[in-house]
Amino acid sequence: MWSRMAPSRVLIVALASSSSTVSAFLPRPILATRPLSFSSTCRFSSSSTTDTDTPAVLPTFDTKEDYLSFLQERSQLPKGFATGTAKGTFVSQEAPAMGKLPISGTVIHLTEGPTENWAAVFTKNKFPGAPIIVGRARLASGNALQALVINNKVSNVCSGGDGVADAEQVCEAVAQALQLPGGAASVLPSSTGVIGWRVPAKELAQDVVPQAVKNLQTTSGLNAAKAIMTTDRYPKLRSKTLSNGARIVGIAKGAGMIEPNMATMLAYIMTDATVPRQELQKMLTGAVNQSFNSISIDGDESTSDTCVAICSNQYPQGDLDEFKEALNQVCLGLSADLVRNGEGTAHVMRVQIDNFPGSDFEARRLGRHICNSPLFKCAVSGNDPNTGRLAGAIGSFMGKFKNEESVSSMSLTLGGRTIFSNGKFVLEGDDVEKELSNHMKDAQLGEEDEWPRHQKFVEIGVDFANGSGSATVLGSDLTAEYVVVNADYRS
Repeated sequence: MWSRMAPSRVLIVALASSSSTVSAFLPRPILATRPLSFSSTCRFSSSSTTDTDTPAVLPTFDTKEDYLSFLQERSQLPKGFATGTAKGTFVSQEAPAMGKLPISGTVIHLTEGPTENWAAVFTKNKFPGAPIIVGRARLASGNALQALVINNKVSNVCSGGDGVADAEQVCEAVAQALQLPGGAASVLPSSTGVIGWRVPAKELAQDVVPQAVKNLQTTSGLNAAKAIMTTDRYPKLRSKTLSNGARIVGIAKGAGMIEPNMATMLAYIMTDATVPRQELQKMLTGAVNQSFNSISIDGDESTSDTCVAICSNQYPQGDLDEFKEALNQVCLGLSADLVRNGEGTAHVMRVQIDNFPGSDFEARRLGRHICNSPLFKCAVSGNDPNTGRLAGAIGSFMGKFKNEESVSSMSLTLGGRTIFSNGKFVLEGDDVEKELSNHMKDAQLGEEDEWPRHQKFVEIGVDFANGSGSATVLGSDLTAEYVVVNADYRS
């Protein structure tokens, strides 16, 4: 089993704050006949008035440069944070014939001192990486943090060496370079990359970390968003400013091995607000459940998933409800960005489950089951409204997990048009077939695009009409490009 592999970097990250919810996950009304309109999508112009925050729904972009410019203008780090990145090389002990390979590190430094106000959610995979083991111990002990260090290329999972000792060696290098009073225990490590390889701790500690510390800056979080990328085609960053001036800035990486409980997904949320530790943990757990735990690219849960929120405490405690809403928006935005940037993704599906005969958690499981159906994913990839595959996926799930529940009142919509009702499909005529196919084509992306051209979705509605469970789940299609990327991932 291998996780995502790409040039590694070391990162020091900060958190920022946000205050609204992301419409990508808002429930969509089930319309009777007309497809959903995307006319509300706006287009980015470099001459537009600059805002300091990313909106809930990003605009459309004509070029990669437009997208990066848009993020740069909204990437100001919260007070008390600095990020630095650096590159290096190493030779894998497991595959020395591959020669020198690139590795990168990112360091995130809390410049005003350590903080006890931090929270984290980690993968539930039974084979967690060594950084996950270290992170869980830091979280359980209540340690104050003053830095984070992230490398890619090697995930430090189940390697032949002592992965925990290697992670601690890198943390010690960060502590020494920054002269942290709390030592290595005040540094949180993260790794992503090939599973099973030993992390090149010596190269990271002696070469990459010192240079990343030298490169620390307090202006923008975009350098860190770029540095943590692996097979990602573009960086992901979301930001929000609170009414008292505090900021939340989040960055994330992940393009494959994505079905979180969380995915090969790393997310770091920096804020200069003050939020008590216990409250922050509750908020982060809730935000992760409705965002990162409600997406799927390929149905595979990574061994390295990490989401961290950390406060530099530069603003006094404000309205916690406002902070919670902002945190949700940042997480929802980042999770939607991850799916749109999925390996080989050409369509993003938005599945809305309503009135499910069960809990919201079960409704979310159904949504992910639909998104993970290989047959339906392929149909979406080909703009083929093969609606029988959608019904088949739903029927399979209900038969396995909710067999006692009736589906006689269930209705389905695709692009806002009712396609199934009262136990029968409603698909008569070539015009309907064309309308459904055009809806898919309208939401299509380039499989190798280096920026998100638009924010459109293939809209799928499932209404059981006999329960209270609901969920919104995002997923991607399955393309030939996904197979190409993962067939030669290590080479």
